[in-house]
Amino acid sequence: MTASVEQANGYLTQFFAPWIVEMGLEARAFDDGGGDFALPENPRLVHGGGITLAVLNGRFRLCTTVDLTTHFIRPLKPGEIDVRVDVLSNGKRMAYARVEMRAKGESRIAVTATAAFAYLED
Repeated sequence: MTASVEQANGYLTQFFAPWIVEMGLEARAFDDGGGDFALPENPRLVHGGGITLAVLNGRFRLCTTVDLTTHFIRPLKPGEIDVRVDVLSNGKRMAYARVEMRAKGESRIAVTATAAFAYLED
């Protein structure tokens, strides 16, 4: 089941840590493979320095990060960032995702990440 954009934005403020909420991450669209997000410009944050996000599914179960690999390919200029999250696998106990970040309107990827998450509850 895929969450609606409105549901996802509500989940972002309800379930995520305050520092993630403060970043202003916004769900834009979902499809069968994943979702698209926007990360607005925020002068208090340094883009390209350790910001990797993934919103996996409409169930928003509690989970812990098992593995996270991030590649910073090129710097991101200040401004809004387009974020694409593809859910590679979403099983009963584990989920795997790939994330791509690029400056708004750019075709070249600036940051990629792959992540594995273990669900803490059934």
